[in-house]
Amino acid sequence: MSRIALTGLAFTTSTIAALLMTSAACAATITNRGDKETKVSVIEGTAKQGHVLAAGKMIDGVCQKGCIIRLNDSENDEYELDGSEVVSVEEGFLYYDGPAAGSAPDPGSASSNGAGQNR
Repeated sequence: MSRIALTGLAFTTSTIAALLMTSAACAATITNRGDKETKVSVIEGTAKQGHVLAAGKMIDGVCQKGCIIRLNDSENDEYELDGSEVVSVEEGFLYYDGPAAGSAPDPGSASSNGAGQNR
């Protein structure tokens, strides 16, 4: 292969890897912290995926563009996610654990100037 072809191949491979990492970073993670399995329905637009989440197990990479989460097929247990959350299920409820790992904090949430001081 020529040097130009190798450079183009390396660039293409790097671009694909970056896109794959970006899509995973923008997806929700759901962990079952309860002691019973829970049925989790992920509704993205018109597409619906059902998952049976065993106790202590996790679903990763779902809800990449925002979705509705239903627990145990109940329309009363419906939660809306943006797609970057880390959430957990316990005793039939969905709990917000935090933003996805590597997410940036909200602007103005911390500063190096006077951090930790009351004003």
